Amino acid sequence: MKYILIFSVFIFTLSACENNDTSKLIISEEENFVAAPASEFWQAPDVFAIKDAKKSNELMYGRDLIVRTAYYLGPKGRVAQQSNGLNCQNCHLNAGTKVFGNNYGSVASMYPKLRARSGKIESIEKRINDCFERSLNGKALKEDSREMRAMVAYMKFLGQNVKKNEKAAGSGFKDLTLLDRAASPEKGKVVYELRCASCHQSNGQGIIDGIGQSYVYPPLWGEHSFNDAAGLSRISNMAKYVKYNMPFGVNYDTPELSDEDAWDVAAYVVSQARPHKPTPKDWPDITKKPMDHPFGPYADQFSELQHKYGPFTAMKKAKK
Repeated sequence: MKYILIFSVFIFTLSACENNDTSKLIISEEENFVAAPASEFWQAPDVFAIKDAKKSNELMYGRDLIVRTAYYLGPKGRVAQQSNGLNCQNCHLNAGTKVFGNNYGSVASMYPKLRARSGKIESIEKRINDCFERSLNGKALKEDSREMRAMVAYMKFLGQNVKKNEKAAGSGFKDLTLLDRAASPEKGKVVYELRCASCHQSNGQGIIDGIGQSYVYPPLWGEHSFNDAAGLSRISNMAKYVKYNMPFGVNYDTPELSDEDAWDVAAYVVSQARPHKPTPKDWPDITKKPMDHPFGPYADQFSELQHKYGPFTAMKKAKK
């Protein structure tokens, strides 16, 4: 069997930090290799192999913005104060390259696209700003800013070999079987304490670095976490993400949590208090609202509680 090598940890340092001179970006790598079977899934092109210096500088800056968003754009950001201290990589693992780790493989091929949530054609820039405003509970970037251009360039580079209007195999989240019961926050709390609290802490507030700038392990609820308009506030997204990526280091082909545990711990996480973002213009066509969207109104007669935790089988049949 053929194997590929996956970088699991990258440590970045900057020279000339005071001037944000990323043309002098110095990258040191602490390489922890994990053997993973080569497969039919999308694999990211090697950004470290770019020979053109100008192109490399822009792509590496875009990558570093994904990995260390808070360094540049967090509450103590060197460039601006746009976000809550989380990094894009907290949700888009391995700098947006991990199979079924919410990667960026399909961004270049699928955008611009019509999104049901807004009812509009959205650009890559709009999608990135959605993350800043929701997942990072912050403010949108200017679309012509250096930072936006670099992130867009990096995402386009990653998806350069994916055909237009096709979804890269292994992008997004891997499907997870629905439970025949409602997911239980009470059961999920037990799973969380056993499998998650060592990194995210018993209070869900994560672990921040020694200078209080960026999270080593992100908070899963509370004022510094993603807000209730983010994609991970939907239980199905959280359960899929957890099942195939957590505890940290797990891959899609070596999950450690059972399906039930993944659903239950997701229920526990999404049940916790987090910032609220009013989104009155979301889902203009209410029939397109996902079945696990946690807030009404809905086009069916199921309760808001059932939409949040399930069971979803009857709901799925009714939607069809």
